[in-house]
Amino acid sequence: MALHCGALCFKGMVVASYQLPSGSVKLSQTQPTIKASSFFCSFPQPLRLNVRGKAVAGDGTSETKESPLVVCFGEMLIDFVPTTSGLSLADASAFKKAPGGAPANVAVGISRLGGSSAFIGKVGEDEFGYMLADILKQNNVNNEGMRFDPGARTALAFVTLRSDGEREFMFYRNPSADMLLQVDELDLDLIRKAKIFHYGSISLITEPCKSAHIAAAKAAKDAGVVLSYDPNLRLPLWPSAENAREGILSIWETADIIKISEEEISFLTKGEDPYDDAVVRKLFHPDLKLLLVTEGADGCRYYTKEFSGRVQGFKVDAVDTTGAGDAFVAGILSQLAADLSLLQKEEQLRDALKFANACGALTVTERGAIPALPTKEAVLEAMLKPVS
Repeated sequence: MALHCGALCFKGMVVASYQLPSGSVKLSQTQPTIKASSFFCSFPQPLRLNVRGKAVAGDGTSETKESPLVVCFGEMLIDFVPTTSGLSLADASAFKKAPGGAPANVAVGISRLGGSSAFIGKVGEDEFGYMLADILKQNNVNNEGMRFDPGARTALAFVTLRSDGEREFMFYRNPSADMLLQVDELDLDLIRKAKIFHYGSISLITEPCKSAHIAAAKAAKDAGVVLSYDPNLRLPLWPSAENAREGILSIWETADIIKISEEEISFLTKGEDPYDDAVVRKLFHPDLKLLLVTEGADGCRYYTKEFSGRVQGFKVDAVDTTGAGDAFVAGILSQLAADLSLLQKEEQLRDALKFANACGALTVTERGAIPALPTKEAVLEAMLKPVS
């Protein structure tokens, strides 16, 4: 289901009411936090490799076998995307409002593809926060781990689109609610139920969310949950480039699955060639099960201890690359959640990565992240077309 929101028009500067005032309130651990209502549903798994059926009960209601759960941790926010590509934020006359935030994008992407997902994170106790919680619910994502903060706003990101569809960001977080998630607000039971626990690095930038992130990942690891990490580098949010590099690498060796881009390889290795396998192998830690390198329209590379290779991408006309990497992650995690043995079976893994590449390709053909995430049916249809 595509979610198309109306355009928001500005005739001058961005209104200041979207930022917290300079004297913003700091929250203590005793302040009230509202818990989102629980919503959980599961659907058939994508691809012929991992199909799950739906039975019909005697009373006519459907009964769905529960799919393996992927829990996504981190930020959820509002993206404002110019309705016209190639303009600066100052020159853009209108913006399309779209829900976003990498971990939330992945959660919705998995659900759209027929998997079972949950989101853990914090938004403001405001109109945008409630809208985001409702969007998760509409997309069949379990939101019982979501929290609302009464003292901070939901994060906003204004995203400029260059003529080639690539993006530049301006964030409104001063602080935003996602930065204020605390350890005692975590739904540890939900985390322990997961087959895969997925996260990024933005939640490592500031306290108290950094401690919450580390505690959540530890709870997952201790429960035998597979840890999936997409650093999702956003340099403007970090105090410095060196701080970002140290922060991203600080949790590197706890992950079982890591997805990075060519640009992130260059950043983490301080300028080394991201196309050199020897350079990429430097990032492969001893306990890593799968390292994925995304290359946009060119597809992806994969590395395990036993094998490595490349899977060709799908050529499409890019409108907006927002969420493409998240769609790719949703595609591959939806497959791995159903069958982790793909990590040892190269041909089946390649099929799953082709599916993930199609997810990413379809997402760039529409504006916004969550509104553009594809359904399983759309992805399978795209895979039937010849790869150009």
